[in-house]
Amino acid sequence: MKIISHSVKDTLRIGRRIARHLKGGEIICLHGELGAGKTVLVKGIAEGLGIKADAVMSPTFILIRVHTSGKFPLYHADLYRLRHIQEVMDLGYEEYLYGKGITVIEWADRLGNLLPTQYFKIELMHRGNSQRALCFSACGHAYERILSDLKGKLMKNKR
Repeated sequence: MKIISHSVKDTLRIGRRIARHLKGGEIICLHGELGAGKTVLVKGIAEGLGIKADAVMSPTFILIRVHTSGKFPLYHADLYRLRHIQEVMDLGYEEYLYGKGITVIEWADRLGNLLPTQYFKIELMHRGNSQRALCFSACGHAYERILSDLKGKLMKNKR
């Protein structure tokens, strides 16, 4: 499924909509170049979980930020700076991927063969100054449910 976000406000709204379909334990893998809107989308997801968006910042230099003030813990990882699988393993990534919270991973391709077999994938791409294309796909049965639930909701609001 592909939709276009026309602004930061749209991307935040899409994130909030995604959060409504999360039940805890989900893994969301974000892909996209620098400035594509990955962290903005995470802010929207956080808002949808009851976490203040201004508390969400890119964890590029910290690698993982944990937000516990919402409906579920939100584990926000940014693997941009990591170059080797061992660096991911040193983070104790299993604790975040397989916990009861929601795990959102920017630059998820850096997980290599540690990428879980089941996750919700979102690719973000530039489409002009303020527009972004978001492509959603499900890897695993549980994530097919989320994709199906979202399809009607997001497509209905498509411009």
